[in-house]
Amino acid sequence: MHEAHHTSQPSYLSMTPQEITEDVLRRHEGSGRPFWVIAGVLAVLFTLGIVGLVNLLSGGFEDKNAWGYHAAVFAYIFIVAQSALMVSISLRMVKAHWRRPLARVSEMFAAVGLFNFFLLIPLLWVLPVTTGRRSLWFDFPGNSPHIWDTIAMGLLVVCGLAILYFAALPDLATVRDHSTGGRQNRYRRLALGWQGSPRQWKVLQTGLAVLGGFYFMFLIFTHMMISVDFAMSLIPGWKDAIFPAAHAIMGFQSAVAVTLVTMFVLRWRCGMKGYLEIDQFWGLSKLLLALCLLWFYFWWSSFFTYWYGRTPAEQSVLKLLMTETYRIPFFLSFGLSFVVPFALLMWNVVRKTIWGPTLAATIVLVGTFINIIRYYVAAYSIKDSTLHALEIAPPINTPGFNDILVVVGGLAGAVLTYMLATRVFPVISMWEMREGLLLQRVRTFMKINIRVMAKPE
Repeated sequence: MHEAHHTSQPSYLSMTPQEITEDVLRRHEGSGRPFWVIAGVLAVLFTLGIVGLVNLLSGGFEDKNAWGYHAAVFAYIFIVAQSALMVSISLRMVKAHWRRPLARVSEMFAAVGLFNFFLLIPLLWVLPVTTGRRSLWFDFPGNSPHIWDTIAMGLLVVCGLAILYFAALPDLATVRDHSTGGRQNRYRRLALGWQGSPRQWKVLQTGLAVLGGFYFMFLIFTHMMISVDFAMSLIPGWKDAIFPAAHAIMGFQSAVAVTLVTMFVLRWRCGMKGYLEIDQFWGLSKLLLALCLLWFYFWWSSFFTYWYGRTPAEQSVLKLLMTETYRIPFFLSFGLSFVVPFALLMWNVVRKTIWGPTLAATIVLVGTFINIIRYYVAAYSIKDSTLHALEIAPPINTPGFNDILVVVGGLAGAVLTYMLATRVFPVISMWEMREGLLLQRVRTFMKINIRVMAKPE
């Protein structure tokens, strides 16, 4: 009964703080040949993506249809990677101690946000002005989305990088103190004179809480801006107040999913089994199950409004996005974002494993990608966005060779950016693990070992 209903004690509880520090530093300093081989392959794929982007730029910005898959890649990285920081932020806010081994795994996606900002830049030239068409901006100047979307994305990226940097500050100081020569000099500059005084710790904890709150606000605001300006406002007749919220829910679902998949890769290829164990996968699987249900709730709330409204404009939107033009992508995204992962995660015997949540998370990420193609590629295939209703739906925009280059190169660049960030910041937060050891003890109760948690706050 104990094995069926209780998880095993985390391996790191048998380690001392010094042993955790030495182990993480050893892994951080020695990346190994396989790491650079994979990085080299990703760099080649990213280079091919640059070739595809150059081909797009050579064709100019007038043909929106040619930029549909580039917009989809940008939106997908935004939804998945830039939402991923919320896993660490939210679990830190509720003081979930099991999140400590995965905190840095989530925060590292802030570096991918910086990469994604550069993907946004050419889209600003492709996006038409709002003059003469319905948009979020009413009587504002026609180039308002170009200005405010850039500001919103820029603030989100800066806030995310600040969270990553300041959360890693004590670890950067640890690397400084255990290094020599040029490496020590580099980390001395990065550590900003961190000595771990009580005042520094208090400022750090308060600063992370404030930055986390701001990141959440910026993220929701940016979800609204991107979803409306780069998708909904480009399709005549699509007026859906629920879509920005559904867009954000899709981001939270994908954030949990990409964190699970990254944890699995770190266990499988990087020897992190002692830190990323059943507790972390089981905890995130519960969140993923709840977010699958929320995904369905927001989709249904948006769908039945259009289904019962049945105005010509609403029917044209349904035909484009669900029932005719993009019917197959819709059914695939519906099954992969809700039906299949929900059917897997509803069973506790699946949730309480390593493979079960990882499989469901991988399916969710595929479903999200198809969903993003359905929204953004369809939006960029509309030639005239000034219409009040879509009279004739354009044909489905199947990817060409150049589109494949852009998609593969963009995704490879995002993964490569994450990998290179792990060469600067340790992927396991040493100070949070050491802090967790101070708050946990393993005690024997009758015939079983249980974990006793202290609550200092």
